[in-house]
Amino acid sequence: MNPNRRRFLGTAAVAAALAPRLLLGAGTGPLKAAVIGHTGRGDYGHGLEGIFLNRPGIELVAVADPDEAGRKKIADKIQAPRSYADYREMLPTEKPQLVSVAMRHGDLHHEIILACLKAGAHVYAEKPFARTPAEADALIVEADRRGLKIAVAHTMRLAPQMTRFRQALREGLIGDVVEMRAYGKQDARAGGEDLMVLGSHLMDLMRAIAGDPISCSARVLQQGRTITKADARLVKDNVGLVAGDEVFASYGFAKGINASFTSSARFHETVGEWGLEVLGSKGAARINCDVPGLVFIRRSGKWTSAGRTDDWLPLDAKDLRTIAQTKLNPVTDWLDAIAADREPECSGRNGAWAVEMIMAVYQSGLADGASIPFPLKLRTHPLAL
Repeated sequence: MNPNRRRFLGTAAVAAALAPRLLLGAGTGPLKAAVIGHTGRGDYGHGLEGIFLNRPGIELVAVADPDEAGRKKIADKIQAPRSYADYREMLPTEKPQLVSVAMRHGDLHHEIILACLKAGAHVYAEKPFARTPAEADALIVEADRRGLKIAVAHTMRLAPQMTRFRQALREGLIGDVVEMRAYGKQDARAGGEDLMVLGSHLMDLMRAIAGDPISCSARVLQQGRTITKADARLVKDNVGLVAGDEVFASYGFAKGINASFTSSARFHETVGEWGLEVLGSKGAARINCDVPGLVFIRRSGKWTSAGRTDDWLPLDAKDLRTIAQTKLNPVTDWLDAIAADREPECSGRNGAWAVEMIMAVYQSGLADGASIPFPLKLRTHPLAL
């Protein structure tokens, strides 16, 4: 069978199976869905404006975007029948049960997600989930109080290769996980911006593999010196305060697992693709996070007088002891979680942990590398004056 057709049929089958569960949960016909974005500030996250297209049991009713030209363009693209300049008008008027909070600017997420929850809508949100642990805490409390489900677009967690790799880890492909090394994109955003924008994906992947972290210690530098609060700045895609042009962070996990996150423009050519290396007692793996995410396994020879050859080869079906497991994509998983009343895989809680791991870097960096335990006692932003 043609691979594209197989993929289409698989997606269609999942959607067809899911639709009755959603309809049963709603009780009165299709679930109403809406999209909130901001073309004038950072645009929309990767494809988040289109997550409701061609989904049985869901009716897209509106899009909200303050930018007139952008709003019309997006409304035409996703065939939204109505559009609004202000989401605060759209929510009570349309009463959506599902909302995609799609703007890239994280400084808007808390206010808008909270409004959606108070309006009774489940939320799928662009990352980073929030700017601080305090903001994330408030959103999770509100969602729990209302029985609503939040998912965050940490899509690497459910990427097909990542799902298969986590299965291979459970089956012992590289032995016990001992160390993880995360590398940001290390481009013009190197340092604090890289940490928040792309580091949130990597923090989420580390937790998916090793569980909750125990502690963090870090150095955050600006032109070679340790940062102070005076170095705090905002960036184009406003994700809250950031600082530093180099970040070197270390995390401790249970079972003796250690991890690091590095972002420095000096490593841009050396490290290559942004992603995560996983070192085990019997082997190693490399997760390259560019779309689509790819996983490579290191096949190493022995050291000789002539050196050693390492071959990095893609994770293969033969690396798995059992049939490869498959999982729903993050949006479908979120919808299924709503129907089944369970936590989504890419949950708000997981998104909140990524923010907390990032804030720990600044807490430690401002305290000369002191070890900071989790959960954090300071729930506000460490860089705030």
